[in-house]
Amino acid sequence: MSFITRGFTGRSRDHDPRLPPGQTRVDDWPVLSAGPTPAVDPSEWTFTISTEDGQVHRWDWDSFHALGLEDVETDIHCVTHWSKLAMPWRGVSLDKLFAEVETTQDFVMAHSYGGYTTNVPLDELLDGQAWVAVEAEGEPLTPEHGGPARLLVPHLYFWKSAKWVRGLVMMPDDEPGFWEQSGYHLHGDPWLEERYW
Repeated sequence: MSFITRGFTGRSRDHDPRLPPGQTRVDDWPVLSAGPTPAVDPSEWTFTISTEDGQVHRWDWDSFHALGLEDVETDIHCVTHWSKLAMPWRGVSLDKLFAEVETTQDFVMAHSYGGYTTNVPLDELLDGQAWVAVEAEGEPLTPEHGGPARLLVPHLYFWKSAKWVRGLVMMPDDEPGFWEQSGYHLHGDPWLEERYW
């Protein structure tokens, strides 16, 4: 005979195998931000990749789109324990953006309009793992969700998918960005529950 009732077992977790440990499936898309939402007009948006030798590769809205948008369907996982599954996105693969970039550095700092930063190993942005997204669920990204463009690195916790992204700076070492300086994990793998240091 059990002395534990259903009311004492906590919130039941969806046992979908696509959910990492500690995550709960949501159907909406929660908005979480640390500061004010920047207003960035696509006509004024630029994206850059800066390398160690001073080279700056730059795209405006039109030249960025000319690289070719890809349709991506992927799961996203927030460090605050929610996951949204099979979410459709459109964006430019980081493989295309790095096609002409020469670097010997192993790490990247993503920079956003509004001052947000986050660090990512370069090898986790390439080989079909990451995009700069401009649409989600068939619509242009709203400012609240990081529009006009955000980084999309779906295999890491969602804080690594920097909203309002404006550029990447190559780094020789893995230095912490905004949330990482406040105690979030340097890497952020949801399957390993790399939430905090």
